[in-house]
Amino acid sequence: MALLRDPSVRRRTKVKAHSRIHTTVQDTSTPYLFMYHRKLGVDGAESNTTLSSGWAPFNAEDGTALLGEIDLAFLGVYAIGMFFAGHLGDRVDLRILLTIGMIGTGLFTAAFGAGYWFDVHNFYYFLGMQMMSGLFQSSGWPSVVAVVGNWFGKSKRGLIMGIWNAHTSVGNISGSLIAAAMLKYGWCWSFAVPGIMIALVGLTVFLFLPVGPDVIGIQEDLHLKDYEKSDMDTPLLERCSPDVKEKAVGFIEAWRIPGVAPFALCLFFCKLVAYTFLYWLPFYISHTAIGGQYLSDSEAGVLSTLFDVGGVVGGILAGHISDHLDARALTAASFTFSAIPALFFYRIYGNVSLAWNIALMFVTGMLVNGPYALITTAVSADLGTHSSLNGNSRALATVTAIIDGTGSIGAAVGPLLTGYISARSWSAVFTMLMASALVAGLLLSRLVVAEVAARMESRRTPAPAPSDLPVSSMEEP
Repeated sequence: MALLRDPSVRRRTKVKAHSRIHTTVQDTSTPYLFMYHRKLGVDGAESNTTLSSGWAPFNAEDGTALLGEIDLAFLGVYAIGMFFAGHLGDRVDLRILLTIGMIGTGLFTAAFGAGYWFDVHNFYYFLGMQMMSGLFQSSGWPSVVAVVGNWFGKSKRGLIMGIWNAHTSVGNISGSLIAAAMLKYGWCWSFAVPGIMIALVGLTVFLFLPVGPDVIGIQEDLHLKDYEKSDMDTPLLERCSPDVKEKAVGFIEAWRIPGVAPFALCLFFCKLVAYTFLYWLPFYISHTAIGGQYLSDSEAGVLSTLFDVGGVVGGILAGHISDHLDARALTAASFTFSAIPALFFYRIYGNVSLAWNIALMFVTGMLVNGPYALITTAVSADLGTHSSLNGNSRALATVTAIIDGTGSIGAAVGPLLTGYISARSWSAVFTMLMASALVAGLLLSRLVVAEVAARMESRRTPAPAPSDLPVSSMEEP
């Protein structure tokens, strides 16, 4: 269920499928285009377009540019829509919002594929369908993070959300396999099948999803242990007195929560790096001699999934380390700074042999996706229940939307810049990625200093000496 809600699943499915619409690789402006540059599916002749001519208007000289515009429009609407979706998510029933978002996504995704059956060749039809799909999909991430956050206290949130966030990488791989499997029946099915699947899961969400413990009658016992921790381990949901009515936090007020702006800007650069790899890594692999040999398109696509496998490990590891150290910013910054040499070594030594490429790609995926996963889940949930909110829990979706929405802008910018820079030099692309990782880490420097200072202060403060008297003897008679 979480897998299908992840926008990267549907985005990768969409990219793989619409890349099949265009039949030749004319430039490098469209991610994943190379993977399905063969002719239309086996039933392509059923339309008025022959197997050799592709699908208008994407078979013209500017076809790849048109597909690039669809990608950019999709990501742009998704990023902008997320700000509004998060603001809305703290004010309505998350179950209803998720259901509407998932069913709407399914309808417009399937409608894009329906252009094949209805013989549509108008570019603005396909552009409009993807923009509407991006708008509905934008409700997903802030809503699911808020729901998962409602169920878990802060003490183990990093590890729990790190494991849960593995669905993004699993979804990337699954989306690739679904799109590839459906393409032999026609590119339309690569949209229709995922669209039907997510709509059905949306109905399941409506029928069975409890958005929080209180929905099924679980009260404060769920978070009792969190209350027993220090002030630095504030529980996720601080219960207000019955007389206090929670009020959803405003958009500007959410930006002012300490830590939201630095983490949001950090995620901009983290997602810039991560999504550049997500879109362009198979193309880079297929056009780089590894051990003196070039891999086929399909081999490059399969090999690139190891970056996502590394991302699964990185997300879980970052969450566990941040829980153990009680230092989210320090963990995220350490991963981003460590990603700089990893990117450098992958560029320099990734072509030595297949074994070296696999090892370096796995490590790079772990270090690049680790902070990305941590910030979009545990950090967003932490800040959505910050102590400055005075126990008001109705900021989870808004804060998550601000952070991930800002990051999604970077996700759109990175692949776009790579399309232009890679035409000149792939070394320049990796330089851009290393510079982005450096900026991402530096943006957290003040938070890192504050966390380190807090840890040092806590170690200098002696813990209260335990009493040998039984509890009963310490109470007044």
